[in-house]
Amino acid sequence: MFVQIIQGMVSDKDEMRAAVDRWVDEVSPGAIGWLGSTGGVTDAGQLIAVVRFESEDAARRNSDRPEQDQWWTQMSKLFTNEPTFTESDQVDVDLAGNPDEAGFVQVIQGHSSDPARARELMSQDSEAWAAYRPEILGSLGIGHDPDGYTAVLYFTSEAAAREGEKKEAPPELAAQMEEMGKLEAGEPTFLDLRDPWMHSPA
Repeated sequence: MFVQIIQGMVSDKDEMRAAVDRWVDEVSPGAIGWLGSTGGVTDAGQLIAVVRFESEDAARRNSDRPEQDQWWTQMSKLFTNEPTFTESDQVDVDLAGNPDEAGFVQVIQGHSSDPARARELMSQDSEAWAAYRPEILGSLGIGHDPDGYTAVLYFTSEAAAREGEKKEAPPELAAQMEEMGKLEAGEPTFLDLRDPWMHSPA
């Protein structure tokens, strides 16, 4: 899997949502290898869109399409700053349910002092995590060279997510969480999408 992450401040959330919907309706049918996308705008007005492709080649072929360029020319006018692009093929998917049914999505971005170990920890004990936090429908773990990461967590609802945060973890999971915390290089950033936009190929 190959992922493109687009981020930037936007002037109008509704206009941006309409632009994304236009891409899905008019551009995505010709996007070979497009697997789906997750996006939204935070309360502070920051857009984040995580777009998934089968491969880097598929993503490049989509970017080279004239209709993609035309759509981006119009869509980019909705940003109030220069948007950033992050790309990666270091992607780990963990599904406990259907992420497209999520009512709340939280994106966590930061840096790790040991990305390989952090990725290993994230892949452990999926069944135990699903039992401990049943409101999590799935997650995407994305590594960016050299030490950055983006984690996308899909929740049934924000209320369920907040309740889950208060629960005491079983000892083995608590140990993993403690080690993950020690690997953090600086403070991570949390981006809450209370109105997440999920799209998948028809």
